[in-house]
Amino acid sequence: MDAVSELLAGVRARGAVFRRTIMRPPWALRMAAGTPVTLATMLRGHAWIVPERHPPVRITEGSIAVVRGDVPYTVADDPASTPSLTVTDADYCPGAEGVERAPGPDRTCGTPAEGSAVLLSGAFEREGELSERLLRALPAVLVVPADDSPHTSVEMMAAEVARDRPGQQLVLDRLLDLMLVSALRSWFDDPEADAPGWCRALEDPVVGAALRLLHDAPAHPWTVAELATRAGVSRAALARRFTALVGEPPMTYLTGWRIALAADLLRQTEHTVGTVARQVGYANAFALSVAFKRVRGTRPSDHRGPRPAR
Repeated sequence: MDAVSELLAGVRARGAVFRRTIMRPPWALRMAAGTPVTLATMLRGHAWIVPERHPPVRITEGSIAVVRGDVPYTVADDPASTPSLTVTDADYCPGAEGVERAPGPDRTCGTPAEGSAVLLSGAFEREGELSERLLRALPAVLVVPADDSPHTSVEMMAAEVARDRPGQQLVLDRLLDLMLVSALRSWFDDPEADAPGWCRALEDPVVGAALRLLHDAPAHPWTVAELATRAGVSRAALARRFTALVGEPPMTYLTGWRIALAADLLRQTEHTVGTVARQVGYANAFALSVAFKRVRGTRPSDHRGPRPAR
């Protein structure tokens, strides 16, 4: 499995939150739900996503915005608009001037009106639904233009959100998964996008081969020399080329990948720290703890948090 496939294999929404919001200008929503990742698209009109400490980003009809949840942001008709309300996980559809509750399906906020904008959003609720490395790779706001976005998924989600049907939550969860995976693939494929270096490095015959070896067997006691031999080049050539394309040396990348895998296992399973350590290439819990603390600044047991629900 290549690095991108491995990242996306863990994308699986469970009970995600969806809303279709109809708004009359001027409007602005302060988003504070705290979800790991939110996807948003405009069904009508346009909007600006204004993340803190980052430049505003415009989204138009059909384009998809992927917004990281650790970055507070505002969605508005204009970057200068002042938020009229704050959306939290406790009240995703509060009443306010320009945005009001509407009769009908619970997932629709507002009533249709001429000139109103229609925002469709879906949010992953739990951190365990997305890999740690994927979350860390994402920019604050990623926008996939309408020409590159999965139109069928957007249209299907819009139709599904607007009505109540048996099995609706499951269908919406899978549509959200598909939209995110499609958006990320478009991002990875765009040569002008600021995607992680290892995405493009996968296409390189030497570095791509080394990356696949690391991902196929992260627990193997790799050395640069062995990787170079398997890739068919000298140790110096691999180290130089890998660092240039990926942005860090092979062993540094391997450590980061192992810690990312360990972080996911700690959050998603009930394995002991020792078991997780051996699965990702460390001899014991102490060795993993030392590496985890160095890379993440915290201990594996502190990172684990609440145990997953059965």
